Amino acid sequence: MNKKTLALFVAFVLATGWAMFVPRTAQTAAEKKAPPVIVQSFASKELRAGDIWKVYLKASDPEGKMKYIFATVSQPGVIAYPISIIRIKGENQKELSGYIYLNTAPAAQSNFFNLSLTLTVNIKGAGGFSQPAVFPLTFEAQSTPGAPPDGAFKEQNLGPISVTLQTVGGGGGQQN
Repeated sequence: MNKKTLALFVAFVLATGWAMFVPRTAQTAAEKKAPPVIVQSFASKELRAGDIWKVYLKASDPEGKMKYIFATVSQPGVIAYPISIIRIKGENQKELSGYIYLNTAPAAQSNFFNLSLTLTVNIKGAGGFSQPAVFPLTFEAQSTPGAPPDGAFKEQNLGPISVTLQTVGGGGGQQN
């Protein structure tokens, strides 16, 4: 290394500090951020096509920085649905209680009977993603949606799952 290059390197290091050259081997307790936790959840396991599926969530984040709910729908025979991202309002970023919902196909589409799908929900906060909550759903011709335990969740609309369900052989898409 010639003198000019060495001088530039030393000037750069002094200007930016040594921190970028020192490997980080361990985080301090203050640097570690815990991810959000889904404390409780509930969703009916059976529904009639055309009903609205409410998925109840209760979650907390010690950082108070829950930002998004990620909802992924998977269905046998359908290639892929887009991930639905629901923004969490400021007042719910530390403690959240309410429901997200999915509008299902019109009841006139009888080919949805006996169809099943799975919804996976994660919450994103400053400390990363929560553990997933997984909800199976089957469409039945004669079904009454179950109700969440009394007093367990607020009846607060947190947002829609923006997916349009497809019959087997169709593609996934977003709702408008």
